[in-house]
Amino acid sequence: MKKIMAILVALSAVGYLSAIDVNDNLSINGFIDGSWADQDSSDTLNGSSDANDLGLDEIEINFLFNAGGVSAEVHVDSTGPDELNIEQAYLTYGFEGGVSVSIGQFNTNLGLETEDPGGLYTYSRAYDGALDLGDIDSRGAQEGVRLGYSAENFSVSVSATNAVGSPEEDHTVAFGGAGAGEDDLDIEVAVAFTGIENISLGGGMRTINAATDTDIANLHATYTTGQLLIGGEYVSSDGGTAATDVDGWLILADYDVSDVLGIAVRYSDQDVGASADSDKLTIAPNYAITDSLGAILEYSSANASTNSAEEDTIALELTFTF
Repeated sequence: MKKIMAILVALSAVGYLSAIDVNDNLSINGFIDGSWADQDSSDTLNGSSDANDLGLDEIEINFLFNAGGVSAEVHVDSTGPDELNIEQAYLTYGFEGGVSVSIGQFNTNLGLETEDPGGLYTYSRAYDGALDLGDIDSRGAQEGVRLGYSAENFSVSVSATNAVGSPEEDHTVAFGGAGAGEDDLDIEVAVAFTGIENISLGGGMRTINAATDTDIANLHATYTTGQLLIGGEYVSSDGGTAATDVDGWLILADYDVSDVLGIAVRYSDQDVGASADSDKLTIAPNYAITDSLGAILEYSSANASTNSAEEDTIALELTFTF
């Protein structure tokens, strides 16, 4: 538990373990996330492209309700001066025996990297596009119903959903084709197992019904020993053609130097079709300035085989949680 708490503090994720109680039925938590990033890109075909960005990345406030045996969550976030979004909004009713049903708008249960900064060990993400399972901005939220079962060391969920808003618009963004009709439900099955000491296993499958159907498979695991956490993941997105098939994997190590200082090292690889692939090496020290304010300093080096493109990034991220 001490190892997990140290990681969460260093990543500024402590706000997700507790919340500010407003009354007996309502509590609030959230975060403010900002960063500076300097990106140096070179492309043998198109020349160089550099970027230097400093700003506020995201503000999120989560309202947590509990009344009459029903719980509900509404996640409101902003990623720009003119953007205010309902990231997630759903209610959950729990039955006896660990069974629950959720209805509304929610994110996927798949993937090692989740949608918010508190679920990341680094500033950047391992993959781009369709493999970014937890990135609700790149993949789009989903709305529908989710059935869940949870026991002491095992949980499983089954979801039937549509993309939020216009199916044509959301599926086009995520998968490059016209969207499916409302009668074509997307199905997701996710499982998690923690019955082996110091080991956590998770994964599942998701079927996206669009103009070109896409099947996603995911498997990830973490192992903790002393001050060291090791994680690995494999994810694939099969769009039915060589050009739309994407596979990726990552290996991650996070070591706690002290109660407030840690360092994460991640290597990830992403293959698109038969000839295009890219890889990324990331080194990211993390430091807990206070219990609520965390910092990540990252260096990443990415390479793409198709055009011999290289991209080096240095970033500093600050996340305040409440």
